[in-house]
Amino acid sequence: MSYSVIEDSLDNLNSYRADSTNTLDWPSVFVLPAWMKVWWQIFGSGNELYVRTVRQGEKIAGIAPLMVKRETALLIGDTDVCDYLDFVVTPGLEDDFFNMLLDDLKANGISDLDMKHVRHDSTVLANLATIAADRGYKVVNTQEDVSLEMDLPPDWDTYLESLSSKQRHEVRRKLRRLAEAGDVEHRFVEDATAVPATMDTFFKMFIESRKDKANFMTEQMESFFSLLAETMAGLGLLKLGVLKLDTQPVAEIMCFDYNNCIYLYNSGYDPEYTPLSAGLLSKVLAIKDSIENGKSRFDFLKGGEAYKYHLGGREIPLYRCQITIK
Repeated sequence: MSYSVIEDSLDNLNSYRADSTNTLDWPSVFVLPAWMKVWWQIFGSGNELYVRTVRQGEKIAGIAPLMVKRETALLIGDTDVCDYLDFVVTPGLEDDFFNMLLDDLKANGISDLDMKHVRHDSTVLANLATIAADRGYKVVNTQEDVSLEMDLPPDWDTYLESLSSKQRHEVRRKLRRLAEAGDVEHRFVEDATAVPATMDTFFKMFIESRKDKANFMTEQMESFFSLLAETMAGLGLLKLGVLKLDTQPVAEIMCFDYNNCIYLYNSGYDPEYTPLSAGLLSKVLAIKDSIENGKSRFDFLKGGEAYKYHLGGREIPLYRCQITIK
């Protein structure tokens, strides 16, 4: 049976993900239909949606969540708020999917594909780039950033032992100092009804913790974060970590729990508690909670900040892949 390329919509993608007969691989939280829909609602202006599904009868070989600006197609999202992106493909059907997609793009006058950021193990680099090169198209892959992640061990002690002796000592010392300063409470807020108030505190800490974060959190960006938190909480994927000292919130982190992985998306802290390393310890305690709840991976996400290496993160290169379609 031959394949067909169907013009589709973001609204339909939810039903494909919910359909247990599909074996599509949704590789990260950033390509979930709900995430893409929130991004499109806040930032999509000026782009044209180009969502395509490649089918063989009722079977979906893959989904291309693209948008078009002039004659260039891009993955839906941007590097400011989507740490890495990819296509959604049924394993084993990558070659068929991408050949059909490239034919469709060419037939519709799309001359360039510009995809960033993509992981080294993405379908973009593992499949599409090779297929495009074999067709004689120009392919340019450029590393532009790194993401850091780590596989989680079965228990906290094993995690501590995996750190360098210096970092293990630092983590223990800072946790001890925090405990000596007062009553420590760390928990994840997952109740959707508590999200708005918790996000209000998050925004306050986010803006106060660093000048660059204050500049980043524009009115439009705050709308995105708020809608994203509300949407992902409704799906049971949002985890807001709150660190309190003597009942006073001193740091918060915004995480997502997807595919047995905790994504550390963003954070803020009260500058008054900088001497107690409140911001860092909110992340340490999130790792501890993730281990205790049997998660397999902790993703620090994009950026090579020193603390990610200190806490055990390993580098994942992130690339920009540009394909010129002849």
